Amino acid sequence: MLVITIKQGKEKSLLERQPWIYASAVERVDGKPQEKMTAGATALVHSSSGKFLARAAYNSKSQIRARVWSFDENEPVDHALIKRRVKTAIAKRAGNTDKSAPGNPVRLVIGEEDGLSGLLVDWFGGKNGYLVCQFQAAGVDAWKVPIVQTLIAETGCRNVYERSDELVRKGEGLPVVSGALAGDEPPDAMPFTENGVRYTLDLKSGKKSSFK
Repeated sequence: MLVITIKQGKEKSLLERQPWIYASAVERVDGKPQEKMTAGATALVHSSSGKFLARAAYNSKSQIRARVWSFDENEPVDHALIKRRVKTAIAKRAGNTDKSAPGNPVRLVIGEEDGLSGLLVDWFGGKNGYLVCQFQAAGVDAWKVPIVQTLIAETGCRNVYERSDELVRKGEGLPVVSGALAGDEPPDAMPFTENGVRYTLDLKSGKKSSFK
C-alpha cells in the first residue's frame, strides 16, 4: 500500500479532520511505481514522525493529492465501507425521497458531507426515473461499480446515468466520460420544479430552461 508522508507542520488540517491533502503538504510518497500511477489508489497517510493520520485516495495528477476516506486506523477501505457510506447518505435524506416523484429532484449524495469526496448524486423522477451521478475525484471513480450497485439496491431506481464536468475531470487527470451506467439514458428534456418554478432539464448536460 502507498504511504503518504506529510511535511512537518502541515498535518494540522488533518488533525482538524479536514479531508483534502494538497500537493504542497506532501513530503514524499512511498510505494510501487504502478500504485503511484493508479488514480484513486488507497494510501496510508503519516505525519513526518511516522504517526498514522488517515487513509486516503491518492491521485498524482491532481493538486489535491489525496482525499481522506477515514481518520480511523482500524477502518479498512473496502466494498463494505463504500456501500455503508452510500446507504447512510440515502438514509439521511429518506424524508426527501418521497419527493423524488416527477418534478422534484432530490440530491442523495453530497461528497465530503457523506464521506464520499467528489461524488454527487441527484435523483429525478422516483423509482421509474433516473439517478444522475458525477464522479469528480479519482477515489470515488475507482469505486464506481459498488457505488452504482448500492444506489440501485437502496432506491429501487434502475436507471443510472453518469454526467461529467469536463473542467473538473480534466483537472483530476480523469477521462471525460458520460453515459448510462445502468438501465436507460434519460430524455433530452425532463420537466421538474424548483422553488415553485417549472423548468425542463437536460439530465445529460445539466442545462435547464423555462418550461414550455
